[in-house]
Order: sequence, then C-alpha cells, then structure tokens
Amino acid sequence: MKGIQPNFDYLNRPAILKAVLLGAPSALALIVSAPAMAQSSAAPQSVSTEDIIVTGYRASLQQNLDIKRESAGVVEAISAEDIGKFPDPNVAAALQRLPGVSVQRNGRRGEADGVTIRGFGGDFIDTLVDGRHISTAIGNRGVDFTTIGSDFVGRLNVYKTPNVELSTSAIGGFINVEMPKPFDRPGFQVIGRASGSYQSRSKDVTPSAGLLISNTFADDTIGILGNVNYKRTDTTSNRVFVPGWIGANFAPCQAGPNVPTCTPTSDPTSAAWATPSNRNSVLNWFPQQTGIEQIHTKDERLDARIALQWQPSDNLLITVDDNFSRQTVHSNAFGYAAWFNGSDLRNVKYDENGTVVDFSQFGTPMDFNANYTRTILETNTVGANVKWDVSENLKLDVDGFISRSTRNPGRNGYNDSMDIGYGGTNAGGTTILGANTGVTILGPSKDYLPQIHDIGPAGNVSRFTDTSVIGSHVIVRGAPYNADTVKQLRAVLRWDQDNVKLAFGGQYMEDKLYGENTSTFSNGVFASRSGYGTPSGRPGGSSGGIAPLPASVYQGIISTANWIPGYQGNLGPSVIVYDPYQVYKLLEASGGSVAPTLDPASVYEIREKTYAIFFRATFDTDLGGMPFSLTAGLRHEGTHLTSNAIGRRLLGLSIPSGDPTLIQPNPALGTNGFSDPTTISRSSNYTFLLPSLDAKLEVMPNLLLRMSASRTLTRPGLAALRPTVTLGTLRVGSLSASGGNPDLKPYLSDNFDAAAEWYYQRNSYVSANFYLKHITNFVVGGVSVQSIDDAVDPSTGRIARFNVNSQVNGPEATVKGVEIAVQHVFGESGFGFQANATFPWSNRNYDPTSTDGSAFSITGLAKSANLIAFYDKDGFQIRGALNWRDEYLVRLGQDQGGTFGAEPVYVDQQLQIDASASYDVTPFATVFVEANNLNNSTYSTHGRFSNQTLDVFSYGRRFSAGVRVKY
Repeated sequence: MKGIQPNFDYLNRPAILKAVLLGAPSALALIVSAPAMAQSSAAPQSVSTEDIIVTGYRASLQQNLDIKRESAGVVEAISAEDIGKFPDPNVAAALQRLPGVSVQRNGRRGEADGVTIRGFGGDFIDTLVDGRHISTAIGNRGVDFTTIGSDFVGRLNVYKTPNVELSTSAIGGFINVEMPKPFDRPGFQVIGRASGSYQSRSKDVTPSAGLLISNTFADDTIGILGNVNYKRTDTTSNRVFVPGWIGANFAPCQAGPNVPTCTPTSDPTSAAWATPSNRNSVLNWFPQQTGIEQIHTKDERLDARIALQWQPSDNLLITVDDNFSRQTVHSNAFGYAAWFNGSDLRNVKYDENGTVVDFSQFGTPMDFNANYTRTILETNTVGANVKWDVSENLKLDVDGFISRSTRNPGRNGYNDSMDIGYGGTNAGGTTILGANTGVTILGPSKDYLPQIHDIGPAGNVSRFTDTSVIGSHVIVRGAPYNADTVKQLRAVLRWDQDNVKLAFGGQYMEDKLYGENTSTFSNGVFASRSGYGTPSGRPGGSSGGIAPLPASVYQGIISTANWIPGYQGNLGPSVIVYDPYQVYKLLEASGGSVAPTLDPASVYEIREKTYAIFFRATFDTDLGGMPFSLTAGLRHEGTHLTSNAIGRRLLGLSIPSGDPTLIQPNPALGTNGFSDPTTISRSSNYTFLLPSLDAKLEVMPNLLLRMSASRTLTRPGLAALRPTVTLGTLRVGSLSASGGNPDLKPYLSDNFDAAAEWYYQRNSYVSANFYLKHITNFVVGGVSVQSIDDAVDPSTGRIARFNVNSQVNGPEATVKGVEIAVQHVFGESGFGFQANATFPWSNRNYDPTSTDGSAFSITGLAKSANLIAFYDKDGFQIRGALNWRDEYLVRLGQDQGGTFGAEPVYVDQQLQIDASASYDVTPFATVFVEANNLNNSTYSTHGRFSNQTLDVFSYGRRFSAGVRVKY
C-alpha cells in the first residue's frame, strides 16, 4: 500500500549527527542535576493480569521481548528455553533469526561461521562472552562462530546501539554471549544431550554429546557448575573455482587463431607495435585460472566450562570461571586446475561488459592437486568477577580476565599441497602433451559453471587422467601459527535511587597478537621439482622431478557427474585421488628436502593497549503523562599501538628451468633470493571521545518510541598493522604481494536510530526501525601496482610490477536502512510465527566499470528476510525456518588479480530452509530431529559482473537426531 513516505534526507547531514552527539555531555549534566525527588514514572503496563504459566519455546520468546522492551537502546535477545536447552544447534544460526542480523557461510562446510549486523561483518562487530572480549588468533576482529558451541549458552544479546559500559568499539554493534552460572537456577541439576548427524553427500554418522552438572550448597551460598561438550561434523563438498578475474588490455589479433604474426605488446618501442592489431588496446577481464575440487572435512570441537560462585553475605557475590574450547578441522581435497596467461589467449570472445566469455590457449598444461590440512583453534579464558552492594543504592562491579587463543598450538598444523600433471610449452614454443584448452562462460554464476574445453594430453579428453604421462610439478606447503592474548580489567560503580541511575567506571585492555608462517616459497622448494618431467618434454627442475609417478601414488578417481546439482556447464570427466606424502617421499629420495621452513618476513607481533573511562546516566520521568526514559553515556578511549616485524629485501627474481610460466626469488642470490632479516618496529597513539544518547517514550500502553544517537569506532584488524610486505603468487604476467600498514587509524561512525515497537499482546509485537551511519576514516583494502626493492622481472627485463594488496584510510560513506519485524502467537493454540526484513542502502556502491583503482563500496549490505513458523504445545515443538539474503559485496580483493585496484567479490542471493522437531517423552527426556539446508542450497560468488564466476560450492543437506535428558 502506497502512502506518504517519511523524508529522512536531513539526517544524512553529518553536521546534524555531530550536533546531537556533542549534546550528549549536556544531557549528562542535566541528568546528574535532576532533582532527587523527580516525579515517579509510571510502571510499565502488563498486557494481561492473568497468571499464565508458559514454558518451552514460547516462554523464551516472551523473555526475549521483555529484554528488548526494557532496554535503553536497540537490543535483540535469544534466551535458552531451560538450562542447557538453547533453541538452535548453532550460535550463528540462532542469531540470523533476529532483524538486521544475517550470516556468512563457509562454503567448504556449509556452516554459518560469520555474522553481520545491519550489513557490517565480523570485523565491525565486538563479540563478548559475559561482557569479556573474545581473543581470536586469526588476526582479524571477527570471531569464527563455529568455534562457539551453543549447547549450554544461556542467552545471546545483540546490541545495535552502544552501551558505554561494555563496548563502543564496534560500528556494526556488539554481541554478548551469556553463559550459565550455578546461581541462575539453585539446586542440583544434571543435563545430558546426545545426538548423531550425517550430511547427505558424506553419509557418515558423526556423534555429538554434552553433559552439564550444577549444584548449590550451604543454603545456596556456594555453587558450582561444570559442563563439557563434544561435537563432530563431517562434510563433503564440491567446488568449482576461478581464483580471480584479471583486468588487462588485449590485442585485437588475439580474437584470431594462434599464429606467429600475432604478438601482443604494450611497448611502443617494440617492432610488433608497428602493426595496430598487436597493440594491447581492448579492455577486458579474463579468468587467470579455473578448476574444481572435492573437499572432505572433519570438524571436531570440544568445549568445557567450570564456574564457581560464592555469596558469603547478601551484599557480596564472587564468581570465578574458566572456559575452554578446542576446534580441530582436518580436510583433504582433490581436484584439477588450468592456468592461463593473458597474452597467450587466442580465439578470444568478449561480451558487452568486457568479460572474456571464450578463448583457447596453445599448449596449456593440466594440474592435478591433492591438499591435506589440519587447523587447530584453541582458546582458554580465566576470569573473576566481584559484585559488592556497598549500600542500598551504591554497587560495585569489578571484572578481570585473561584469554589466550592459539591457531595451531605447538605449531602442529599443516597445509600441504602437491601439484602433479602434464603438458605445457617447451623450448621454441612447441608442445607434446599440452592442449588448446579454454573456458566458455555460459551465464551468471548462480546458474552456470565455467565450462572448460579442449583438455587431455594433446587434446585427447579420453586420456584426461592418464597416469602414465603425469609427473611432479610445484610444492605448496606451509602453516600459520598465531597466538592472541587478551588481558582486561573493568570496574564499574553504580548508583541507583528512585528515578536516577548512574554508572562510572574504567577499563584497561591489552591485546597482543603474534604471527608467523612456514612456506615453501621462502626456501626455494616451491618450484624445485616443477615442469612435469620428460613425458611433457620438460627437464623437471634443478633437483630433478619425477615422471611418470609410480602407480602406488594413486588411490582412485572421482567422477564429476552431477558435481553441482542444478548447474549447467561441462567439467573434466574426473578427478584423480592420490597421496601427496608419497610424492614428497619420492622427491626427497631423489635429492633434497621438500619441507617448508619459517618465512622470516611472516613474523610479526602487534601489541595494542586501550584505556577507557566512561560515565552513564539514566533518568526516568513522565512527559505529558507518558513514561519517558533518557540515557546518556560518554566514553573516553585511548589506544597505544606497537608493531614489530622481521623484514628482508628481495635481491632478485628468476624463472626456474622446469617451468617457463613460473617466477621465483632467485635462489642464486643471498639466502634463497633474500637479504639477511632485520627487525622493524613502529608505534602510534590516538584517543577518541565517544558519546551516546538513548531516549525511550511510552506514548500509550505497550507502544514505545525510541531514539538513539552515538559515535562508535572500529579498529583495523591487528594483522593488518604489520609493517612488512610478503610475496604471494609469482607467475609470468601475474606478480602479487600483500602488506600491512601500521599507521592505520580506526573507522569512525556517527550513528542515529529511530524505532517504534508495539507489544500488542503477550508474546507478540510489531516493530520498525530506521538507522543511519555516517562512516569516516574508512579503511580500504586496495591493490596498488608497485615495485619491490627494484627487482627486475626476468620475463620482461624491466622493473617488476607487483599487485600489492594493502590497506589505507580513505573515503567516507553513509549507510541507511529500515528493519521491520513481527512476532505473533495465535492465542493458546501453540501456533505462531516470527518474521523480519531488513532493507539497507548506501551512497557508496561499487562501480564495475571503474578502472582507475578508486572503486569503493561498503561491504556486507544486502536485503534480507527471515520467516520462522512454529508449534509449541503439549510437549510437541516443531519449527521451520526460511532465511533469505540478497546478493551482496562481501569484500574487495580476489585471490588473484588487481590490475585496476581491488577486484570485488559478490555473494549471490541465497535461500536456505531449515527445520526441527522435538517431543517431551517424559518431563525429564526429550527426543529431537533437525534438518539443515532442506532445499539443497548452494553458495556462489562472482566478480564485477554476474557471469564472472569465482566460487560455487555444493555442501548438501544435513540431518541429525538425538535425545536430551534432565534430572
């Protein structure tokens, strides 16, 4: 229904927002000076005076509404139905049911591993556990939610507007995960949970089990709670990939066949320039590489917690707890891939956007890859909290903790890959086993796969997996090690009397991140056995490759039939399964280790210390007989940053004898092409004043209006602050590197919210929320073309030009959006539903036609909608959830490419349907079943245009069943 639309344009002016924010200190002074005997505000009116006792899912929904209604700012909540009975099997899956909250999925496992609030992803969200910042060893600010078990979570609170007592360090908002404690439910309780699950493609049943025991003693003055949970999920997923679309200028002659007269050039001094058709003048984007892989993943997670509480007197409560989690992810992947160089492409066809939609490349080799990885994420947090009621009105809350998160503790993780294959061009531009391989782009990434054609030894597709001609190629091995240690101490003094609540406190936090990486790129092993050997007419490497490889290496093949259900596009007929470690042993037996070594340039230590003083005041009164609440906060926050790293100079580059398409640091210079390492150290400081103001007016019983204004910040990821550059992909025509920037300053956001909420009956409400964020100091993850230590490109004889991925503070942007939510329960029938939708927009959208390197856009913004229908009565509980998210830009920077700045990565729109059901067999035992991704949804991404496919994942459906018992 159309009508008069409200005009919010005036809110787009940063000056207005700043005026509101700068008025917050004045509001604080007003509140402090408010008369102690201010008029008493009216108590919130109940929807019904009847004594209605509701348990289970509906009870948790009502508790969530109570939290939302009573909060000062914009808050959403999800509560456990009972101790140890969270309503969703996954924390991120639960959060996506909330308005304005969406999930980001891990394509390999199909799980929701990230969360966005109003389009802002994990790096813009502060995730807390019991008010404590979670350490994370991955180097970013975001948290991998697959490492947070939901089995014994008490409640999730999502703060869309800041609370200066907890956090203002999150533009998107912050999440507080509340864990259960023994005094939550006094007495003796035992909760047990066991289930089995399987994924439709892997078929293996994997176990999950948990146990919680809680008891209180000595007249409920001492309590202890402990729980442990183990969960394993196995996933087999199929993937089709293009790591990057390279922007380039092609010569018109490349539209024709492979003939000697076609010599693409950008050098006006060359002889070929005299022929106009040889001049690189046609702008386009082509796939640097294409391939497929099948990934088998085993994800095991162990969570444990112990919490002790002691209340020696009515006015003193002491809590000590220890939370431990360990996630171990094993995976192996088998696939194939073909590499393309822009100047070698012929029979090139383009569409109207400049996307190369078909081509062939003379002498293309074919690589088969085997990859084995193990990644361990281990976190342990020890904390203590003291709550002391100094007097009837004055309360003190002191909290301290130490948290350490480690990726690959003991440095026992690995990421081992071995490429084998055949083909390629030889001296004189001839080939024995190479093919005129190419790729045909049939349509958009949500429906079509990049179709590979003309494959197999010398173009014979029937010999595609002929092991008699396969030899060793490149060795890609290494593993990161990271350790993140967070120390925090916070103290808050609160005064609560009549209609005035005051809070004053301070916080100190130190976050230290250490990182290093082993690699076969840094010690010359990567290309030491390249070239596929004599069957392909190549010598192997300086140490000699092995070809053909013995039959003992091979373990079978995998058919590519129905690889991605519902998609069109031909693939290679099969994938070879082989053991990379057998190949390693054969290569080492022929001379020289193939193990990775520590890359000195990867070593860094970032230490961030933050100091904060905050003040918060709430004043309750009446305005014209309407209950009114005003909360103002002010947080002064300072940061001291120290960045240390080990750097080395690149002394030179060379092309290995075994493969003319590769480039490597020249092993004949220095130490594998590098100078001796030196230590680099940088430091910086900054301070910010972060005000906030929240107003709430009950204009009529159960109809609330809200307004919030605030300033928040988000600091760059710690790993982005390292002061060094490390080399990435090194191929002829494609040199890449990545670097940090220790001078990065935080993002700043001026925020405004206006909301209306109508709680029209018990367990039911309707709400609408408008929000605006004006962001400055935006950190742009861009790609710049630059030289590194004046190294010469051996393929051109000129100074090498690297696509260096780094970050700088740059543009500003405005984000606006509307959230709509409704929840309704149909009386006592047991039926009900929840529905919400979010509509964000921004003044900074990515321009796919831009080639000046300045294209920029806010990532994560997407329309989204969720619908949950449920039945909860007489021990039966049935839920179905439909989650939809429109296409969105997830990041700037593809795995390969960046000639015209950072290339975009868009996630295609996705719809996923999940369902669950349970039945209380007895008051003490419940059986349940769950089904995820019933509609067999896939996950796909694309580049500048919808037909520039990057990734397509098919991860199948997952089913589980189990029992929960309580005593």
